Amino acid sequence: MPERYPHLKEQDPEIYALIQKQAAYEASTLKMIASENYASYSVLEATGSSLTNKYAEGYPAARYYEGNEVIDEVENLCINRLKQVFGAEHANVQPLSGSPANSAVYRAVMAGAEKVMGMPVNLGGHLTHGWKVNFSGMDYTQVPFGPSPETGLLDYDQIREIAKAERPRMIWCGATAYPRRIDYEKFAEIAAEVDAYLVADIAHISGLIAGGALPSPVPYCDIVTSTTHKMMRGPRSGFILCKEADRYQEKYYPTSKFNLAKRIDRAVFPGLQGGPHENVIAAMAVAFGEALKPEFKDYAAQVIKNARHLGECLVKEGINLATGGTDTHMLLLDFRKEEFTGKDMSDALAKAGIIANFNMVPGDQRKPAVTSGVRMGTGALTTMGMKEKDMEQVASWIVRIVRAMPDASAVSAQIRGEVAEYCKQFKVPGLWEE
Repeated sequence: MPERYPHLKEQDPEIYALIQKQAAYEASTLKMIASENYASYSVLEATGSSLTNKYAEGYPAARYYEGNEVIDEVENLCINRLKQVFGAEHANVQPLSGSPANSAVYRAVMAGAEKVMGMPVNLGGHLTHGWKVNFSGMDYTQVPFGPSPETGLLDYDQIREIAKAERPRMIWCGATAYPRRIDYEKFAEIAAEVDAYLVADIAHISGLIAGGALPSPVPYCDIVTSTTHKMMRGPRSGFILCKEADRYQEKYYPTSKFNLAKRIDRAVFPGLQGGPHENVIAAMAVAFGEALKPEFKDYAAQVIKNARHLGECLVKEGINLATGGTDTHMLLLDFRKEEFTGKDMSDALAKAGIIANFNMVPGDQRKPAVTSGVRMGTGALTTMGMKEKDMEQVASWIVRIVRAMPDASAVSAQIRGEVAEYCKQFKVPGLWEE
């Protein structure tokens, strides 16, 4: 592996050694956590640039510090590229991650302890969609909905009935553990019936949408939020897209002089954050520029091909998948009928060099600390250059471990060496020179 960070190596050899250790680990394992990917070296360079040094509290042309002329160009370029990627009317690129972005949405359109409709964590949703231990569940009233325990699929007729009965002010459509396409048009119809703001959280699938492999929520939703470090292959950050006008301005904000876009911006700053991380915003601009290239469409399509083929291989060997398969980058392995837990399985996979995470599945009766499922994705493997034939090899390793459970330690140890050797034929972006 080529040497990186010569100045860091000289000044702080301890941190340098740990970074190299992690890099070597990632180069010899299969990164299959669905919320992780590899950023390009260009993204990493921008993240570590001298833009770290500048304080830029405020927005372009309206800063509270001097000397931000170039910084304004950087942020405007990032905004314009993001709007071009998704065809959005308005974009805010200052949220530090996905949860701060979602928090800003609440501040922009919710009031008091009003009702928010979303999927609970144990049904595949995110903490910020109203989960009780999160601010969204403490400050607001969650109206839950989720996939069927039997099929793992969303029932839009049932969702409509819940919305009509509860009349939430905001509806989240989006998930962290739902492997199927979400019908944004149906959600939009439901939201319109009950005068609710519709917000899509596309943190997991934004790159697939940007690459044209999945439908976009932008035409149907009032607001869209996302992280940038998952399928977008950018730095660790977040963004918000929204309509300029507020269709419920007269109903909910009759005395406000601010439209929806302005309220979103004011919720981010000064409502929740101070100065933005302009080095990260520059790296986001790099990632959005990469997403605008034709090869990104090829990447997004291949991610889904790989996930589907991996799922088909696993099902063929008798492994249950929530919903029976996938439309995205994500697979949710369902071990509810097994004596071993999702935590047991994810530990065994990790010891084999296959890095995934234990996760709740629809109808799960086990506690969140152990679960009955394992969530995995093909985003990072595809970034490495893997194709369908490689998914067959990955599936064979997973199957060997499943069949060796509950004690797969010997099999995992054997596979660990095989995985490390297999990875040598691929170059991990950001860790190797092209």
